[in-house]
Amino acid sequence: MMEPIPLPSRIHYELLLQLLEKNTILAVDYHTTKYQKVQELIVTVRKALALQKQLEENCKQANLSIEYHWSLNEAEKY
Repeated sequence: MMEPIPLPSRIHYELLLQLLEKNTILAVDYHTTKYQKVQELIVTVRKALALQKQLEENCKQANLSIEYHWSLNEAEKY
């Protein structure tokens, strides 16, 4: 049997999105390149979350288990 596939916990994406949407975007001036870059970053994080969800669904369909990780400081198995 294969080892579970390690993936970041979805809360990591949610935390990033909350920070970017509630704090970072408000700290930069509207109609500036910084604002546009923050918007691009938000879109990119949303895409990353959507891609991870697709991967999770593919793994589920292939009967592959997933192990969510909260940090890199967890005990190493390898």
